[in-house]
Amino acid sequence: MRVEDVTIPDADAGDQWCELLIHTATPEVGKQWTDTGEIHEERDLKGRAEGETRTAPGHPALTRILRQHIEDEQLKPGDLLFQGEAGGILAGSVIRRAWRSARKAVLPPHVFESPTGRRVYDNRHTRLTKWLNDGIPPAQVAEWAGNSVPVLLATYARCVGGQLPDLKKRLEAAGDLPELPDAG
Repeated sequence: MRVEDVTIPDADAGDQWCELLIHTATPEVGKQWTDTGEIHEERDLKGRAEGETRTAPGHPALTRILRQHIEDEQLKPGDLLFQGEAGGILAGSVIRRAWRSARKAVLPPHVFESPTGRRVYDNRHTRLTKWLNDGIPPAQVAEWAGNSVPVLLATYARCVGGQLPDLKKRLEAAGDLPELPDAG
């Protein structure tokens, strides 16, 4: 992702949500699996037409982090947001080592040793599950995630929980049945 792919509001704006524009995927697949001999392969987004993009919201906390990072690193619009050596793509091994160190620093040993959040990709699952549990409509979550609603629900429906008390209150407030008149 390049700096120009992130829309960051002015620091004094009332709405501090940033927007991330995702237009390609560059997975680390290994030299033997690419036509170019590079470790990464640039692809169009899954399930989208060639050149099509999608956007995802960035929480105000992420906005603050990105604003500071761009300023500290003096990044220009065409620069990669997070760079490896010589301004290139950050190596997956570097990302995985940093993630492991961060987990070890903040998690109790029994959680660190568990599968919870072991892979960086697990953050995606956590975020999508959280959005669904927070009551964000599945169609919106699917749009942000780049999934179809059926794929999203097939993957995450079992993870949604804790909404029943709120749903019951909403149903009660809707007043499903009219009050019966007094019989006497």
